[in-house]
Amino acid sequence: MVKIIDIPINILPLWWQTSWFIIAVLLISIILIAFTFWYIEKRIRLKKNKKLILEKQMAHVELKALRSQMNPHFVHNSLNAIQYYIQRNEVELSEDYLAKFSKLIRLFFEYSRKQNITIENEISLLSNYLEIEKLRFEDKLAFNILVDEKLELEQLFPSMILQPIVENAVNHGLFHKNKKGVIGIKFMYVNDETFQVVIEDDGIGINKAKKMNKYTSKKDQSRSSEVIQERIDLLRQSNKWDINYQIEDLSDITNTTGTRVTLTYKQLESL
Repeated sequence: MVKIIDIPINILPLWWQTSWFIIAVLLISIILIAFTFWYIEKRIRLKKNKKLILEKQMAHVELKALRSQMNPHFVHNSLNAIQYYIQRNEVELSEDYLAKFSKLIRLFFEYSRKQNITIENEISLLSNYLEIEKLRFEDKLAFNILVDEKLELEQLFPSMILQPIVENAVNHGLFHKNKKGVIGIKFMYVNDETFQVVIEDDGIGINKAKKMNKYTSKKDQSRSSEVIQERIDLLRQSNKWDINYQIEDLSDITNTTGTRVTLTYKQLESL
């Protein structure tokens, strides 16, 4: 008779089947998931903080830009010109001047609250400003504004940049010219994401203007240029626009005198 003997055999689990390994894997998974959530939250928080800092910087620069646009010399000269026409009893001219000046002040404050304005809005602002300067300069100033037919007038682009450049052209380029001066502004299509604005005057040129204004107006011009450059730098940091800003003295490249400012706007993000 065969006797059956039961022999207990303990089979040890493989190392990856042990409870300690499973617990360790679960703990590591929980830690990794928690770390991932923490990292994502940190990135979002940093991005928000960066955005807030950038927005504060933009607001600060926009305020400086508004102040540079509201040039106290321009305001003083405009009010003096209005008073001059009133004293000469030229009522219609003084009323026209005052109406244009009031509209310009309103446009300055309206557009200063906007990150972007349309090309049509910008043309309205620049035209109004130059019309006022024409009244002040009488027959010594002319201007023209051309827009490429491929460009939409509703195209949005950053505000608070062009007017200080145009003002520099008037005060530092044409002011010292004995003859009639002309300012030309062109909005030119490059491609679907890019367009250019060229501001050109036939004044004495930036090189000569810097020498003549060494001890006086050069400070105002320099401050205005710094504000423009700050705004362009911040717009680049926002990753919405890539803007190239170039200034040329025409006497360096042609036989004529004057200054050409070229701004190339490339839109990186839909507005």
